Formats: sequence, C-alpha cells, structure tokens
Amino acid sequence: MTAHLTFDELATLMKACAGLTVDPAEMASQPDATFAGYGLDSLGLLGIVGELENRYGRPMPVDAEKSKTPREFIDLINSTLTTGA
Repeated sequence: MTAHLTFDELATLMKACAGLTVDPAEMASQPDATFAGYGLDSLGLLGIVGELENRYGRPMPVDAEKSKTPREFIDLINSTLTTGA
C-alpha cells in the first residue's frame, strides 16, 4: 500500500467498488476526463472514498465524492494523505 493514490489504484478501486473496468494507462493519459464518462457516479465514488478511509484509517475530505475527474480526486486524496488533514 502506498502513501498516495495512483491511477492504477484508482482503477482497481473503481472495479472493486463500482464494478467498472477502466484502463489505468488510459485514465492517466486523460486525467481530466469525467468520471461520468467512465460510468462512475457519485455513489460509486462514495464507495471508493469509504474504502480509502478504511484502508488509511482516517477520514477523507467531506466532498471527495463530488470530484468530477480522476485528476481532481487523486489530487484531493493525496493532499489529504500528505498533510494528514
């Protein structure tokens, strides 16, 4: 487990929590594509947030599930993990 979230891990979480298969390389090459374009809604993202909270043993940002793109979500999560906020 890394101390930061990667596109590979996000793709794995999207599969585990929302049943969506996403190519992490494609997501990394288009980080500003919307989650909606991948078929992930806010409920699916909320499931990912919950999994991350369990994994890291700390709360994630309150509005993390409102992120629109993988880049926005990863930046927000990694900022939280780095600062401990």
